[in-house]
Amino acid sequence: MRTLILSQDDVRSVADMRDAISVVESAFVAHGRGEALMPAKVYLSLPQHHGDFRAMPAYLAGSAGVKWVNAHPENPIRHGLPSVLALYILSDAETAAPLAVMDGTLLTAIRTGAAAAVASKHLARAPHAVGFIGCGVQARFLLEAHRAVLGEFEVLAYDRSADAADRFASEARGRRAPIEEVAGAGIVCTATPSRAPIVERAFVRPGTHINALGADAPGKQELDPAILAAAKVIIDDWKQATESGEVNVPLHRGIYRREQIHGTLGEVLAGKKSGRAGDEITVFDSTGLAIQDLALARHIYERARARDLGTWIELIPSPSI
Repeated sequence: MRTLILSQDDVRSVADMRDAISVVESAFVAHGRGEALMPAKVYLSLPQHHGDFRAMPAYLAGSAGVKWVNAHPENPIRHGLPSVLALYILSDAETAAPLAVMDGTLLTAIRTGAAAAVASKHLARAPHAVGFIGCGVQARFLLEAHRAVLGEFEVLAYDRSADAADRFASEARGRRAPIEEVAGAGIVCTATPSRAPIVERAFVRPGTHINALGADAPGKQELDPAILAAAKVIIDDWKQATESGEVNVPLHRGIYRREQIHGTLGEVLAGKKSGRAGDEITVFDSTGLAIQDLALARHIYERARARDLGTWIELIPSPSI
C-alpha cells in the first residue's frame, strides 16, 4: 500500500493560486448545498506553550482527509519558526488507504488567501485600493489571491510593526498607511492574532467589504462589534464561526445576536442567500474550513501524480497486521 509524500517544495510546484481559487470556490458551493461532511474543529489549547493545535477532518466527493495544524503566535520570536505549521493526510474514502501525506503549511496559506478572494469576488465592489491589516506571511497570499481575481489595485498596508508593514508594502508596490486609512479601503483584509478590536467602526466607509481572517479561535476578535451591527455579516460555517470566528466574542457577550448573521458564503454561492446590495458594508467571517483543505489537497495530489512528483513509501504494508 503506497503513500505519496509531498514536501513543501512539491506542494509549491503544483499549487497554482488561480486553480486554488477555483477549487476553494467549488468547495464553498458544495458546503452550501450540504454535499460535504465536516465536523467542527477539535482544539487542543496549550497556553503553557503559548499556542494550540487543531484537528480538521472532512469528506468531499469520495475523498477524506484531516489537517493537523497549530497556531503559535510567538514562534517567530521565541523559536525562529513559523507561527503556523501543518501536516495534511489524504485518504481514499472507500478503502481508507492513505493516499498522501503532505505539507499543510503552504496549503493552509494558499487556501486561506483563496477563500478571502472568493468572498471578495462575490461580495465586494471593484475597489480602487485593498487594505491589509497584519502584514505577515498570510498577507502575501491574500495579495496574490486578490490580484488573481481583481487584477491591479493600490495596496495599503498596516501592521503594529512599522518594519513589517514597510517590507510588505515594498514587495507589493504599495505603501504603509495609518490604520484609519487602510481600514477605509474598498476591500479590507485583517489577518492578525488580536484578541481585542483594532478596526473601529469610524474607520469603515459605506460599501466596504471586510475579510476578517484573524479570529479563528475562541476569544479572538479584530473588529469593533459596531461594524458587525452595521454590516451584512456572512460566515464560512455556523458552528465554527459562532464558536471561534469574528462573531464569537460579541455573541457570547450578548451584544450581537445569531439572528443578525445573514448566512454562509456557501449559501450565497449556491444561490440560497443574497449577496451584496448597494453600498452596504459586508463582512466575511473566515475561520478556515476543512473542506477547503481537503479539496485543495486532493487537487495537489492529482497534480503531483500527473507530474511524477514526491516520494512514494510503503507506509502501511499490504496486507497489514
